[in-house]
Amino acid sequence: MLNSTLRLKIQQRLNKLASSDYDNIECWQMVEAFNKAQIEWCRRQIMGRNMSQEGAEQTVRKVDDLQNLLTTIKPSITKGSEFYFTNPLPDNYLEFHKLDLMATKDCCDKPKKIIAYLVEEVNSSILLRDELRRPNFEWAETFCTIVDNSVRIYTGGDFEVDSASLLFYRQPQRIQILGCGDPYTGAITGVDVPCEFRDDIAEILVDSAASILAADIESFNQYSRTSQQSETNT
Repeated sequence: MLNSTLRLKIQQRLNKLASSDYDNIECWQMVEAFNKAQIEWCRRQIMGRNMSQEGAEQTVRKVDDLQNLLTTIKPSITKGSEFYFTNPLPDNYLEFHKLDLMATKDCCDKPKKIIAYLVEEVNSSILLRDELRRPNFEWAETFCTIVDNSVRIYTGGDFEVDSASLLFYRQPQRIQILGCGDPYTGAITGVDVPCEFRDDIAEILVDSAASILAADIESFNQYSRTSQQSETNT
């Protein structure tokens, strides 16, 4: 969706029919509201309705809607006294999805693929003592935690980690409007960056952005309508 269309749609959701009551909303306010709406929508999609509140791939629609946010990196790893740890997570990191490892042990000549499950750091000591859940090269399983913006990979002294591949959901790309003040830097934007989502998702985000702006200007009628539309189309 072009940014010119996006701005027009937001204005249309806020203005009363055949009037221009809210045409004085500046473009940087629309940019900030739309980018905020993107983050909120993504977090709603990743949250599930099962017991563990995980739902990024709970339905085919969610898989399809979020697939462009999945990003793979191969972080550098450093061996510590009790675990390996990666370099800091990237600035656009949003949520963990999967961590695969290539590990070695004296008994094997070739590296072996190990799956690392994300757990709470508070439970790491308990899991290391659990014979059924502790890191195990033969079962090709271990666990990891996230502390201080870095991934900790536990091995229990059973194997060595050669490399890691991290799959995560990144934050959506912020839109920018050419010639508009950037609300994050204060500078005038020299490029036009459109919404990266499909038009059907962009329509939902427009309603969410309009809802945010309507609440800011205390327009109850517009807020009620746009908020309802954005929630029922998640």
